[in-house]
Amino acid sequence: MKKITRRSFMEITGKGAMGVLAGSVLAGGSGLVQGSSNGKKPPNILLAIADDQSWPHTGAYGCQAVDTPGFDRIAREGVLFTNAFSAAPQCAPNRAAILTGRNIWQNEEAGTHASNFPKKFTVYTDILEEHGYELGYTSKGWAPGNWQYNGRPRNPAGPVFDMHELKSGDGDNMDVKNLDYAENFREFMLQRDPEKPFHFWYGCKEPHRSYKKGSGLEAGKTLEDVEVPSFLPDTKEVRSDLLDYMLEVEWFDKHLREMLEILEDEGELENTIVVVTSDNGMPFPRAKANLYEYGTHMPLAIRWPEKFAAGRKVDDITSSIDFAPTFLEAAGIPIPSDITGKSLWNILTGEKEGRIEFDREYVCTGRERHTHARPDNVGYPMRAIRDYQYLYINNIKPGRWPAGNPTGSGEPEGFHDVDSSPTKSYILDNRDTAEIHPYFELSFGKRRGEELYDITRDPGCTNNLIDDPAYDDVRDRLHKNLFATLEDQNDPRAFGYEVFDSYPRYSRMRDFKGFKKQGEYNLDF
Repeated sequence: MKKITRRSFMEITGKGAMGVLAGSVLAGGSGLVQGSSNGKKPPNILLAIADDQSWPHTGAYGCQAVDTPGFDRIAREGVLFTNAFSAAPQCAPNRAAILTGRNIWQNEEAGTHASNFPKKFTVYTDILEEHGYELGYTSKGWAPGNWQYNGRPRNPAGPVFDMHELKSGDGDNMDVKNLDYAENFREFMLQRDPEKPFHFWYGCKEPHRSYKKGSGLEAGKTLEDVEVPSFLPDTKEVRSDLLDYMLEVEWFDKHLREMLEILEDEGELENTIVVVTSDNGMPFPRAKANLYEYGTHMPLAIRWPEKFAAGRKVDDITSSIDFAPTFLEAAGIPIPSDITGKSLWNILTGEKEGRIEFDREYVCTGRERHTHARPDNVGYPMRAIRDYQYLYINNIKPGRWPAGNPTGSGEPEGFHDVDSSPTKSYILDNRDTAEIHPYFELSFGKRRGEELYDITRDPGCTNNLIDDPAYDDVRDRLHKNLFATLEDQNDPRAFGYEVFDSYPRYSRMRDFKGFKKQGEYNLDF
């Protein structure tokens, strides 16, 4: 495998990404204010992002163990997407993909977790601001990572509104993260210019771990309501942990409901595009930080009654990189040619359900380094392609431990790419039993270089079909389409280059052997 620096790679390919400039060649957009009529201002945008929530866990998708009237309202009064995907199964890379409208392999350092965000990549929030929008965000914008590294004046999500904290007693039955998200949104609404449209980024820190153990049961939830994914053992410990997670999903939804009420009180709800989604999958083994369904398949509902017919369910495959061009088109702003995502505008403004745009045949996703989980701070690079039936994954370094090395960090549990949790501990503590060992292998064991799953039969992704000759044509087709996309988008991994492992990590480092200098580039890659 070749090793090359970022600069050398760009010199060889001649395709170094340039910043998105206002005067760049346009890929779409009419230049007209799509949302305006009779002289009205363009639509406001409220983007609500849960932190670590997989797609099934709202009432609108049929989950019985969670109460999400806020999300369900947006789905009922707007459009519910059944095949929405994140660009990556991790916070920072997917948030960068949302902001740039580009896949993680196109965003250099911002394509890996907890690194920096190159200033040359213009973000859609800045473009909106240049066209008269007021911006704000609360709690988690682009994070974790160093956005100041090469001169950005603020978080790419916009100016921060974090002045209001929870009052004593609020959320006492869970491990909440202190900020009063709805009050911070109210503060933004008080400070804004009511003559201007706005974009507000609600970056909730739930249901990210940690959780208050047993909080779901304490709140009155029952173990019987839980549907345990096939890749996790069905035990009391796991069911209780899932209930704790769902309680925190409800906390995200509570603040969403309060924000909708604030918009109603201000008379702005009907002229606000409300988008509710998540950044990546739930923080359980084989979900978050993995390219399986529970890592990248996201909840998504979008409401704007003035333009979007209510009560529709859409099956088109979409990606989080599609948000940036959608917002720009809704505001009547030309879409820069550097944006890879495709606007959802035609889907949202149509009348049909099911599949609408038949050229949306598949989505590609990727993962680079997550935590400091291996010697030399290297990651577990993966690329995947998902169509309407199958998921194909290419594990680029199958010799590495996918969940992180089991030992060597100076900490007792190991496998640090999986968040600490009662579920993780239960599987590790019982890994040598006949009943639990298969679950240990699914979540923590080494993997084949290629994986193939029939999602319609196996949404938990537990039965790898890669060696079944009946699926050779499927594998070959998906492999070809995946790598054609990666090469077309200039992914260094598609050409054998390891530049992603050179990028700095600004979050804490562990005591693994080899390179472990926080915030510095590893010049050996």
